[in-house]
Amino acid sequence: MNTILEQITEWLKEMLATGVMDNLTGLFDSVNTEVGAIASEVGTTPANFSPGVFSLIRNLSESVIMPVAGIILTFICTWELIQLLIEHNNLANFDTWLIFKWILKTFVAVMLISNCFNITMAVFDVAQSVVSSSGSLIMASTAVDDSMLASMEATVSSMELGPLFGLYMQSMVIQLTMSALSVVIFVIVYGRMVEIYLMTSLAPIPFATFGNREQSQIGQNYLRSLIALGFQGFLILVCVGIYAVLIQSVSVSSDIIASLWGIVGYTVLLVFTLFKTGSLAKSVLNAH
Repeated sequence: MNTILEQITEWLKEMLATGVMDNLTGLFDSVNTEVGAIASEVGTTPANFSPGVFSLIRNLSESVIMPVAGIILTFICTWELIQLLIEHNNLANFDTWLIFKWILKTFVAVMLISNCFNITMAVFDVAQSVVSSSGSLIMASTAVDDSMLASMEATVSSMELGPLFGLYMQSMVIQLTMSALSVVIFVIVYGRMVEIYLMTSLAPIPFATFGNREQSQIGQNYLRSLIALGFQGFLILVCVGIYAVLIQSVSVSSDIIASLWGIVGYTVLLVFTLFKTGSLAKSVLNAH
């Protein structure tokens, strides 16, 4: 009877050990792929990220949003002319140079709204240059090496049935956690680019407000938000650099689960800091 129980126990131990190693094999592949792709993704300009989407956004901006911005610009320029004429004692002290001043301001406003898409792309070209330059300085690997599995296998095989079952359950939780984190990293990086496309599609409207002193706050805040989006890529890259240093300092000890949860903890920290990069960039540039 004891022999049968021992055989069942050994069978269960072998099955659980195999299950643990299956869960741990390739555990960090998805996260390694997403983190490794961050540098190239955030360093890509909107035009190169997805040429098809970029073309769609540009067509919508120029054919749908531009006429609306033209109406707003017409109203603002008319109001600006009225303000210039009446601010000097209701035309009692009228100077002809005011007309030339209005013509110059209107010309500048028309030029801005006509080239708003080129201006917004110039912002991201500058940001992309900064990201590319900083990317070359972050040389540490962000990959979690699977070579530790060989040393883990011997430790797993020598464990008793109870601890082995607990290890199996925790390895399943860690596997699900890492898969979820890789999806979150993907959403953050690609969500930033979608936000850039959405912001640039409406570019003509805030640019139309630069012709008036009071309403120009809208355009100024929009421009600050664009710069914040561009330099968010730099902050993302800094987060990846910090993660690379931290993840390479993790050493796998005999306590396998503690080591694995340590790696998961650093990855969760990376995701948290990636979420904060957008609000941090906007707060630095006073954009809202």
